[in-house]
Amino acid sequence: LDLLVWTPALLAMTVATTATSMVPLDMALDSFDDQYRGCRRAMTELLPALNHLEFQQNPLFARVWVKATDEWWRRGPPVTPLSPAQAIALMTYTMKDMYKPFNDAVHVAGRSRQEYRDNFHFKVLHFLLTDALATLRDTRGPRCHHVFWGVRGVRFQARPGNTVRFGRFASTSLRQEIAQQFGTDTVFQVQTCQGVDIREFSSKPSEEEVLIPPFETFRITSVTQEGDRAQIQLRSAGTFSKYSCEWLRRDIMG
Repeated sequence: LDLLVWTPALLAMTVATTATSMVPLDMALDSFDDQYRGCRRAMTELLPALNHLEFQQNPLFARVWVKATDEWWRRGPPVTPLSPAQAIALMTYTMKDMYKPFNDAVHVAGRSRQEYRDNFHFKVLHFLLTDALATLRDTRGPRCHHVFWGVRGVRFQARPGNTVRFGRFASTSLRQEIAQQFGTDTVFQVQTCQGVDIREFSSKPSEEEVLIPPFETFRITSVTQEGDRAQIQLRSAGTFSKYSCEWLRRDIMG
């Protein structure tokens, strides 16, 4: 197994590949992509019970959440529009034990409603991250960022003009030199208008992270190859979600 690392070290997935294998960039339609539009308050009211359940179902989440909570209060919380739960969710996500299993789960939890309801035990973290990014976007106003990834050991099927999503919470860096510390086989240059600078909430603030939600769409504007290295440029093209307030539909769907 080769390891594909979406830099800065906060997003990784393992793919079965060889030196010449290709990983497609597509719309990642199996991912869980809820934006919780119109139901953020209702979801917040359900969090205590849901969080209690997921702490039992997901010991990793429970353990890292406690660790992130301790770190958050140790630092001394900054003045922020986020609730403590939202801020701690961001801290939880950026910790090394969490980002990979969480994003692996996000990437497939949208295969079906049943998959999300029965097998996705990161519902609280997914909602709080989405809600935190929306709150920060609302507070800071519309803003796009030019960010970078460096990828090691994987080539991508990427055709200029295609529309794609990452289908997971994608951690990127504002600084190209940081991105390239994690790989130069493929370097992504991305214009994101849904991604948010979260460095003050990160366990690794020096990585200058911009976190992109799963539902942002991008147009592939350029793919260039130089020897064994590639550069892919993406430009924000809006948003797309298959799911909307899915957890609130559970009683309706049975």
